[in-house]
Amino acid sequence: MKKTTYTLLLAIMALCSTSCSKTETYADLKEKERDAIARFIYAQGIQVISEAQFIAQGNVTDLTANQFVYFERNGCYMQIVRKGCGSMLENNKTVNLLCRFMEKNIMTDSVLVRNDRVNYMYNSTYGTYDTSTYLDKMTVMRTGSQFTASFVQGMMYQYHGSASVPAGWLVPLNYINVGRPENDGDEVSKVRLIVPHSQGTADATSSVYPCYYEITYVKEK
Repeated sequence: MKKTTYTLLLAIMALCSTSCSKTETYADLKEKERDAIARFIYAQGIQVISEAQFIAQGNVTDLTANQFVYFERNGCYMQIVRKGCGSMLENNKTVNLLCRFMEKNIMTDSVLVRNDRVNYMYNSTYGTYDTSTYLDKMTVMRTGSQFTASFVQGMMYQYHGSASVPAGWLVPLNYINVGRPENDGDEVSKVRLIVPHSQGTADATSSVYPCYYEITYVKEK
């Protein structure tokens, strides 16, 4: 009887040991995330520059060198593809921004959700294209260098089931313009981002995965 009990105890201990060895800690998951980001940066041929170099370059990233600036305070990487027309968001003002985007899970190399390939709807009454129905809309308020925002409509809201705007989406707003094209040659702002889980969606935060984004921003009329 004692021998049977002892054997059973050893089996339980072995099972617990195996189970524990397969359980990943938060630190393990963060290390996997860092490794995934490093692999992505290498695979994409990205040149990472410091914030100091970014400032010295006039708050621009060299596209020919595929530069991304790394922000130590939040762990985000940003490339400004187009600074955009118009001006930056005014302080102590609340505005609606319309965004086209693509969201990719870097861990799985899979696109999660996007609206950048949806065609505009033609409005025959006014003879114009509806530029808001299929764009993600978020309400944003600027207070100094800080931004608060929430989704009003769009794919991000629907897919993730939350009105919360990832903090990483707001990082570029200190460096880009968000005006509306009015003249020939005017372009909307566009950025590329690598966003760690801590600055991402609630899904990314809970599952600890980083995302790659391509986003355009334009002010609603």
